[in-house]
Amino acid sequence: MTLPFPIPVLETERLTLRAPRESDLGAMAAFGASPRSAFVGGPFDCDNAWRILLAGIGHWALRGYGYWAVDRREDNAFIGRVGVIFPHGAPEPELAWGLFDGFEGHGYAQEAAIAARDHTCSAMELGPLASFIEPENTRSIALAKRLGAWFEGVFEEDGKTLQIYRHPKPEAL
Repeated sequence: MTLPFPIPVLETERLTLRAPRESDLGAMAAFGASPRSAFVGGPFDCDNAWRILLAGIGHWALRGYGYWAVDRREDNAFIGRVGVIFPHGAPEPELAWGLFDGFEGHGYAQEAAIAARDHTCSAMELGPLASFIEPENTRSIALAKRLGAWFEGVFEEDGKTLQIYRHPKPEAL
């Protein structure tokens, strides 16, 4: 099915960032049931994965940007999601990422986040972007730093303290 609004396809050396699709639900539900989902509101069941999938598509419709599904080009495996989101209650747009079990440690999240950041900052003139990360999420903090982000401060959201990591504009890198 074709969506009635455009979601650009981005390609990197190893990845394709594409529009979400219904066939992504199984991998999203498996991720939601795993401990890896703890920093994104998990664990959650298949019904909630469905709502998250639909919310992601709706975000593109309302804001003109959102999460891309990330496929590994060599085998078209759906490996996670990355993008820029601005959910209700957030202080500003956020560069966010999440890889599924077994795909971490290969540089995929960094490669996808750079593509999403650069496209969003240039094509949509957003930025400099922030990432909101729980202090215990050391892997995401390390990735934010590899992307050139620096710790800027904290804010409270839904009773959680989140750290703000500010990303440089792509032209500053």
